[in-house]
Amino acid sequence: MKNFLDKLHLPSWIILVLALVLVLRIPSFLEPFSYGDEMIYLSVGEGIKHGLPLYSGIYDNKPPLLYLLAALAGNVFWFKTILAFWSLATIVLFWKLSEKLFPNKTKVQKTAVVIFALLTTLPLLEGNIANAENFMIGPIVAAFLLLMDKKGYSKDIFVAGVLFGIAALFKIPAAFDLLVIIVFWLVISGLKKEALKDTFTKSLYLVAGFLVPICISLAWFLLAGNLGDYIRAAFLQNIGYLSSWRPQDINKPFSLRNLPLLIRLGIVAVGVAILFLKRSKLSNKFIFLTVWTFFGLFAATLSERPYPHYLLQIAAPLSFLFAILFAEKSLEQSLVILPIVLVFFASFYFKFWYYSTSGYYSRFIKFAVGKSSREEYLASFGRQVPTHYEIARFLASSTNPSEKIFVWGPDSSAVYALSRRLPPGKFVADYHINDFSSKEKEVRILENNPPKFIIILPEAGGFPQLLSFLKKSYMLIFNINEAEVWRLKGSVKAI
Repeated sequence: MKNFLDKLHLPSWIILVLALVLVLRIPSFLEPFSYGDEMIYLSVGEGIKHGLPLYSGIYDNKPPLLYLLAALAGNVFWFKTILAFWSLATIVLFWKLSEKLFPNKTKVQKTAVVIFALLTTLPLLEGNIANAENFMIGPIVAAFLLLMDKKGYSKDIFVAGVLFGIAALFKIPAAFDLLVIIVFWLVISGLKKEALKDTFTKSLYLVAGFLVPICISLAWFLLAGNLGDYIRAAFLQNIGYLSSWRPQDINKPFSLRNLPLLIRLGIVAVGVAILFLKRSKLSNKFIFLTVWTFFGLFAATLSERPYPHYLLQIAAPLSFLFAILFAEKSLEQSLVILPIVLVFFASFYFKFWYYSTSGYYSRFIKFAVGKSSREEYLASFGRQVPTHYEIARFLASSTNPSEKIFVWGPDSSAVYALSRRLPPGKFVADYHINDFSSKEKEVRILENNPPKFIIILPEAGGFPQLLSFLKKSYMLIFNINEAEVWRLKGSVKAI
């Protein structure tokens, strides 16, 4: 590591790119508590700080590292700040990787770094949001940087595996990036006996390193007494995301339900086979980047959900491919069009969403120069955001930090995160209750541990069991912009 730091002399153009990224991230520091996933992470992080066991005491269905960062951050500003500096470090690692892949080709390096910096920063693919993809890119790039060393020391391969494991503890699809290097080694080996033996040995070191952080996390939750909850939430329940965007297929046989997934896997296999057959005419870097794109795109489309941050998993290889297209004069300058077209085809086929970059920055500028009020700025992130803030202010002034509340409705996690209050049960989002529990069970939890306040947000889904419980044990004290605030009968006066 010391040798790496000694060699880390940042050229002026990299410093300019990093400065640009910081400037582009300024609006994110002033974003309100609004984005659904971030609100869940912060709510879960708050539960961790209160000593609740992750998954069994406070719940979401990703591996633990993202929630630990959210607990460290505590609010949106610090969460975005951590993301900003994490992003800067990732860009530097990406630049070092570009030097490994394109030695003495400064134009290609600059092009790749600029494209990567923009893709992972701008709102287009939610680069401004503290999602798992934005965090897992860093360790993945660092792992490939180690693996691109021609000396191929066993310890470097092992450490690279550890980095892949850390990335997977942000989000499991990062494991597909580990497969990238193994498949790459197999392709360039030509399946010759000695080369296969070397690939097998290196793969053992890599997989062993990958398992280290995974096993540490398993041991941690085993000692904490909730290993089963961890495995179910972070691993098994995510299997349900496969084909979950096609609920009409849920009752079909496994092979038919997952046929689109198998077709995509077949496309990856065919693509890898073509690379193998044409390997003598292709550079190793082209083979590597194409395999990286194949597996990254497969991981991004696993659930067939069109969330744009999923595409951040291929931001790195895609940036390199565009850099070859724009800045490298070679035969492969035309060949990169094929994987690039595949990425765009998949993006359109699955109708991936995207967010307006110009709208994001113009909204912030209007607020910064005083052309829109704070209320208008909050509402621009969602018409209910000002309501969430008003509810949270009331709850923060009317309850103690240890007192529980219950919020029902869309974006309930925003109220939990803003007020820094927790529910009696472990779920902080309405879809958690709908997907992983039952309304009857949640009402029983409320009956056994009634919170001081229950909030029914506008546009909340039907919950007749809760309504019966409210009428029996609570009184409606007032509305906040159509949100109902119910107080436990006989509780200390809150207003």
